[in-house]
Order: sequence, then structure tokens, then C-alpha cells
Amino acid sequence: MTRPRHPFLDALDRGVVLADGATGTELLSRGWTGLPAAAVLDARDLVRELHEDYIEAGADLILTDSFAANPIHLENAGLADRTRDVNFNAARVARDAREIRGVDVLVGGSVGAIGRRFAVGTVAPEQAYDAFAEQIGALVEGGVDLLVFETFLSLAEARIALSAARAITDMPVVVGLNFVSALTTSAGEAFPEVLAELTAGGADVVGVNCGVGPRAALDVLEQVAAADPSARLFVAPNAGLPRITGGRPFYPSSPEYFVDFALRAKDLGAAIVGGCCGTTPAHTRAMRAALDSAERMPATVEVLSRGPALAVSDTRGGFDVTAAPLAEEPPEPDEPSRLRDKLAAGQYAVSVEIDPPRGHNPRKAVEGARLLRDAGADAINIGDSPMARVRMSALALALRIEREVGIETIIHQTTRDRNLMALQSDLLGAHSLGIRNVIALTGDPLPEASESSAVWDVDSIGFVRILKRLNEGVDFAGNSLGRPTDFFVACAANPTADDIDIELRRVRAKLDEGGDMLMTQPVYDLATLSEFFERLGPVDVPVLLGILPLMSSRHTEFIHNELAGVVVPDAVRARMREAGDAGAAAGLEIAYEQIEETRDFEWVSGIYIMPSFGRYEVAAELIERVRATAPVTTR
Repeated sequence: MTRPRHPFLDALDRGVVLADGATGTELLSRGWTGLPAAAVLDARDLVRELHEDYIEAGADLILTDSFAANPIHLENAGLADRTRDVNFNAARVARDAREIRGVDVLVGGSVGAIGRRFAVGTVAPEQAYDAFAEQIGALVEGGVDLLVFETFLSLAEARIALSAARAITDMPVVVGLNFVSALTTSAGEAFPEVLAELTAGGADVVGVNCGVGPRAALDVLEQVAAADPSARLFVAPNAGLPRITGGRPFYPSSPEYFVDFALRAKDLGAAIVGGCCGTTPAHTRAMRAALDSAERMPATVEVLSRGPALAVSDTRGGFDVTAAPLAEEPPEPDEPSRLRDKLAAGQYAVSVEIDPPRGHNPRKAVEGARLLRDAGADAINIGDSPMARVRMSALALALRIEREVGIETIIHQTTRDRNLMALQSDLLGAHSLGIRNVIALTGDPLPEASESSAVWDVDSIGFVRILKRLNEGVDFAGNSLGRPTDFFVACAANPTADDIDIELRRVRAKLDEGGDMLMTQPVYDLATLSEFFERLGPVDVPVLLGILPLMSSRHTEFIHNELAGVVVPDAVRARMREAGDAGAAAGLEIAYEQIEETRDFEWVSGIYIMPSFGRYEVAAELIERVRATAPVTTR
């Protein structure tokens, strides 16, 4: 039967595959003092972060932390009965790092030699075969893409491991042997002999790793290049010969030195170039740059995991595999919040709220945003099913507006409709699409007629904490995101709340959690507004004052009597009654007066306009008046 073509082999055809560097010495330098392979059980995050560092440095192939994870080695640490756990977890940690980073690197299952105990006969060939089979089976079950045998001391032991692999899986196998200064294995075998036998036994790539430094490794490659220029070779030397400093090994070869090594290895026909003991992500980064300057392999490497019936669906994670090359994904927008920058510069900011449509046609909202942009608005707020009524998603409308109108948005997100997982998933998706401004809200209570259930895993205070955790590069459970988000986090404040003491405590808690901006509910009584902020105490974040232009006396009474949390003073209600048919003009004038009277409030950095009934032209008129008279800056 013809063996199916594996994407790893296609990657080799396209150019040099850059493998990562050392695992054991790097874990030691990062504080791990136990058996390196045991770190996947007791220091999973430490191992994952190391994988992520190598991915970030530019590695195309990362190796699992399972070098000494066969049951014979694990027995020394009392972990022989956990061979499957160690190797399975090693594979999953590496795959987690790949998912977090979002880069299609290959995951190689590292299989180390038994070594001296096999060489002297303490471990019989049958025992060695069983040990390798147990380890390889667990790595395949964990979802590795290929197997990488490292630092084998003899051809005899490598043959046994290779036969165990071929009995379990048809995935590619790379075999690296430890060569001594005489340029032979410890058993005295020369590289041409090793290459011929292992290739005949089913190895896809054969080479040299560990033991020697870059120069000796290149000498081995030169032997083969002269004898068989078509051979696919693997080379991953140590960073020179170590010396012990402070009880720890110190390896002298610098990343710069590995630049010359990588280029020379490529010229000699190396298919896989990497590093072993003493090499670091800095060495990988230097080699990546050198290989890129020569001839970079395609940026995306298709990843495929094949294996026997050992694998079970709920351990695979759902990685989608196709026969065609993967399309290169556009980079995530990295532009920061322009609104944040304007406020930081002391510019007077204007945001206007637009409600998403009840249906799926956003034309009116998009045209309204264009009108408001032309009038001088800095941002568009987009509600999240306001009044607990079903509307188009805030994120979908935000994307339409940002892309079609070119104005920044602030999406409202409530904890009412999403559990903790969905909340974070939506935010990560929003960030990947370029959304940077979010106002964290608890959400209006659901009416009985909605036939929906509220979630409220957290309230708005907890939501702020979640957003700031994402900005630190971890989710709420502390799992790494690979890269931190860059959300500008707004919070709501209601100076006319029924229980003002509770509201003050909650607003202060949001600020203490790291809120970047406050946006108030509409306030029609400036004395109430001033008292609220006096009691709140120092506020060192921008505040956008909520402005809801009144449209008529009837509208005013609705706001006062039916809109929770908003109070319209008697004097304003009387003025709107007296205006009669000219209510819209009177409401606009009241709104403008509010804005004028708050110009000298040092904590007011701008306004947040909430036009009713989709009357965006009213908001646009107000913005034009404000832009004509408001100060350029608030400082």
C-alpha cells in the first residue's frame, strides 16, 4: 500500500524547517529542578510558555517535553506507571501552545534514547522495544504530528525504536544520533552507514543532535553531502561544550554564532536545523532571521496528525485538516484605540449611541454613523440588545460601521446574555477583528415575554476584571492567550441611581478593577451630578457625560417615569411642557446648555449623546454646535 503523503514531507520540499532549541536546559534556567519530563505534570504553564517562546522566535517545529519519558527513565523518578500521562500531556501542552499562538507549527513527539543501560546490556532489546512502544503510543494519542528521536547513542538502539514506531504509526520519523568528536556514534558507526540503515528501516530524516557543537555537526554534514547530496538531514547541535558555573552548565555558543551555523547547514543540504542543549529562543530567533534572509520556507505549514486507533476523538481537540495548503490568515489588526489616544491628549471627545436594528438590515444605522462622523463625532456607541429586546449583535454592527464608515466604535457588552466562557470568546473574536473599545455592563433585566434566561455569571465589576485580565494576556482562569489584548475599558456610572451609596461603591469598584473611562447615564440636574463626583472622590480617568436630548413633553415624562435610573427635574419637565410643539428644539437647547455648563468641570472629558427614536440628525446638529464652541482640549 502506498504511504499517504504527509504535510511535513511537503514542508521539507519547500525549504529548511527550523526546529526549536533546548528544553531541559531552558527549564533549568527558568527554575525547574526536577526531571524535565515531569514538568508537564507539575509545571504545565512553564513548559507551555517555553513552547510559546520558541514559536514566537520563529520555530516551524517544536518538540514535546518528553525526551526522557519512557518508562525505564521515568522509573527513576517513581513515575513509570504514569508514562502515558507524561507523554500524553507533553503532546497536549505543545499543542496548547500552538493553539494559543495561532501559528501552524508542527509538533514533534520527542523520544530520547535509553542510552547507557541499553549499551551495557542492563536493558534487553525486548524491554527497550516495549518501552519505546509505550511512549510512542502515548505521544501519538496526544496528537503529535511526527516523531523525533533524539540523542541515540547507537544504530542498534535507533533501529529498535524505529521498528516500534513503524508498528504503531505511519507518521514521519526523524532520527538524530549523538556523534562524538571522532565523527562516529559512541558505538563507532559512521554516518553513511547510519543513514543507509535507518532510511531503509523507514526513517524520513536522519541526522545528528546533541553531543557536539555546531562545528563538529557541520563536519558530519559535510561527510554526507559529499557522499549523498540528496539525503534529507537533521542537525541540532549543542551550544558548544559546556562548563559548570554555579552548579549549572554554561554553554558558550552565542545566537550570533548560530547564524553562521544555520546558513552553512542550509548550504550543505540540511532539511531540519535546530539546537539542542544550551540553545535558547534567542538562538532560534537568530537562525530564523538568517534563514529568512536566505530563503524562507512558506509561512504556513499544514499540520496533520495521523495515528492508529489509539487516538480518541475527545482528546484530539478538533484540529481541521485539509488536503489543500492552508490559506495565510491576515494579521490581527494591531491599531490601538484612537479614542483612548485622543482622551490621553486632552482632546474633547464626542461619542454617539446607535441602536442595532431589530432585523438584519443595518442600512439606517450605517448611514446614521456616516452622518455623525461628518458632524464631528469621534466614536459610535453600539448597544447590546438595549432594553432587553432582541436586536442585531453589537459586534456585527460595529464591524459594518468601522469598515464602511471609518469611524471607531465602542461596543456595549452585557453579562446578562453570556456565560463566562461565551463572554471571553466573544471578546477575543472582537479583538481579532480590530475592536478595541468596550463598555462593560451588567445589562437590563429581561421581561417575562422574552422567554429567555439571564446568565449573569459575573456583574459589570467582574466583567471589568475579565477585560483587564485579557489585557494581561490571560483568561479569567489564568490560561495564557499568547498575546495580551489591548481593550480600552469603559464603565457606566449613574449619578441619579435609586440607592446612591450602592452606586458609588460599585463605580469605585469598577475603577479599582482598572476601568479606563467612565460614561454616565443622562443627568439633567448639574447639582446632583456635582455631588455624585464629589462623593466618589478622585477620578483619574476620562469621564464622558451622558446627554439624552428630550424630544417632547410626552417623551420627557416617559424618561422620568419609565426609564430606570434616570431622573428629570421638575423644572426641566415644566419647560418641556411649555414648549408644546417646539419640544424637539427645546430639548436640544437644554442639552446644549448642559454641555456648556459642564465645560469647566475638570473631570469632564467629553460627552456621550443618546439620541432617541433613531433621530441621528438631532445628535448631528448638537455635535456641530459643540464643535463650533467647545474647547479643543479639556486641559
